[in-house]
This record gives sequence, structure tokens and C-alpha cells, in this order.
Amino acid sequence: MAHVKMYTTLVCPFCIRAKMLLKQRGVQQIEEIRVDLNPDERDAMMNKTGRRTVPQIFIGDTHVGGCDDLIALDQRGELAPLLQAA
Repeated sequence: MAHVKMYTTLVCPFCIRAKMLLKQRGVQQIEEIRVDLNPDERDAMMNKTGRRTVPQIFIGDTHVGGCDDLIALDQRGELAPLLQAA
């Protein structure tokens, strides 16, 4: 399974929803980077993605985007193949 990295905050409902969807699709480990604990990480996230909001999700080297982007990817049937590509 591909490596999943997610920029998050503690109280973000979209982060929680994205993690739930990924776990439903078989992801057992998510590397979480808490931008609320380390503002430098938010700067790094913004430099990588051009976005300020969380979650920002990476599967392997692919920037998926936020929670809505992840859900749309799943609904198109493109999430499972992306997760399986390692």
C-alpha cells in the first residue's frame, strides 16, 4: 500500500472524515503532520500545495488535495488504484 501523509489539525472535522475514509479503504498507517502544533509545518504545506487549509493529503508522491478531493477521487473509483500503487 502506498505511503499516506496528511497535514492536519486536532479539531478539524474534515481531517477526521478523511482519515475515516482512508481507513475504510484499508490504509492502516497515516503519517500525520500537525500544523496547529508547528507553524513551520503549515508554511511547508503551503509551499508544497499552494493551499492553506487542512487536510492536505498526499498518497505516495501524489498531492490529492483536501477531504472533498479525496471523496471525489473515491467516488470516481480512482482512490483504490492510487492506494495500491506503491
